Amino acid sequence: MPGPQLGPVAARPAGGRVAFWSWGTVRELRRVLADRLAPEFQAYKELHGTEMPDADAQQLGRSLLNDLVARWAQDYARAHQVSPTGEDEQSLVQAVFDAQFRLGRLQPYLDDPELENLMIHGCDEVWADYANAPRRRVEPVADSDAELVEFLQHLARRHGQGERSLSNANPLLALALDGGYRMQVMTQVTPRPYVTIRRQRVRDITLEDLVAKGTVSHALLAFLRAAMLAGKNIMITGTQGVGKTTMMLALAREIDPNERLGTFETESELYLHKIGHLQQVVPMEAREGNGERGPDGREIGQITIADLIPPALRMNLRRMIVGEVRSSEIVPMLQAMSGGEGGSLCTIHVRKPDAIFARIAQLCLEHGSAGMTQELAYLMAANALDLVVHIRMVDETAAGGGRHRFVQHVLEVTGAGERGGHPAYNRIFAPAAGEARAVPTGVLPSCLPELEAAGLDAAWLTAAAGAWPAPLATVRTVV
Repeated sequence: MPGPQLGPVAARPAGGRVAFWSWGTVRELRRVLADRLAPEFQAYKELHGTEMPDADAQQLGRSLLNDLVARWAQDYARAHQVSPTGEDEQSLVQAVFDAQFRLGRLQPYLDDPELENLMIHGCDEVWADYANAPRRRVEPVADSDAELVEFLQHLARRHGQGERSLSNANPLLALALDGGYRMQVMTQVTPRPYVTIRRQRVRDITLEDLVAKGTVSHALLAFLRAAMLAGKNIMITGTQGVGKTTMMLALAREIDPNERLGTFETESELYLHKIGHLQQVVPMEAREGNGERGPDGREIGQITIADLIPPALRMNLRRMIVGEVRSSEIVPMLQAMSGGEGGSLCTIHVRKPDAIFARIAQLCLEHGSAGMTQELAYLMAANALDLVVHIRMVDETAAGGGRHRFVQHVLEVTGAGERGGHPAYNRIFAPAAGEARAVPTGVLPSCLPELEAAGLDAAWLTAAAGAWPAPLATVRTVV
């Protein structure tokens, strides 16, 4: 049987040498492979009543692919009087396999353990952030913008949970990718396809690990551990990429393995149900609509985090963990925190810790009911939250330094403010002269008896320099 007809062979832009195959070869072989897989998948579904498991699909795909590439190599040898090497064939197999089952030309970048962010401004303008290194431009990820969009549509169709699409009706796409990546795509509302891929570098991390990384001190570890054991509701704040999700994962490691909890995310990123520490996790992910709107103005099929919270309260959950608060989930989340047993977690984007209550009020007014007021929003926040943990990142890579991520403030919410003002709070940890990271302020939390009952030694709250082993080593003075 003759192999598939392919485009012209060109230099492969990887590996630093001329190869026998081009990315056009990969595209054509992937289409052939997909056509041959389709009836196999359909037959499996008709026989078993379910989709073929990923591991089985990949094993079948690789078997078919080995045969396809072997036939391609034979055809190439006959046409050009030179045979591709075994290395050429295997590199082609892997490239097509990545295109069908993984992330195609993105995969080599995402396999790099030092990658933090990948930013794509059209097919040929790609920028990468690596750990403790300046941002740099890297090789293209497609031969044209149309090819890039086609591949992104392929990823959307392949997404396992929920309905995801990239089309004229839905020019925005958000996906959680294997390996702890979160992808955001914009098309049509931008001059070219724009893609940002952010990496959650670790999934299973502890507070001790954060001490080793310089994110928290021993005093903060003792305080946060006691707060989790005491069932305090904690909001983690900071700007994008500072490590809010990493902090949430570390705090979740302090939860008793037998406690029942639910996770609420727009795109799955926490994976607490897969890490193995917690035995009873109900993972919930929002679902996009199909682009059409019903009589109520909402997209048909859409399920938001706000929609998930009320029914989740009937699932006997002790704690709720909301991956990111950014819209209509703010009101039901605060209500659930107020009436729950405590110990829930959430993250929210805010630049300064003192602005957190204004941010909460803003979201409540934008997404709450017609009767929502700023005063009511403040009251809800005061009743729901116990602690605010603010994280900061200082990026000195452009000056030859590194990226420093650390807890900068810890606020204890103590109740409603005066005359409808923002909630009252104590600043338990904050920066000090000569130290940009959080150190004890000397103010003892009003919940100290509960924290001591949970194992906190109050001496940590008066520890010299906050028990940091040494001042933060930076290239420049941090203000």
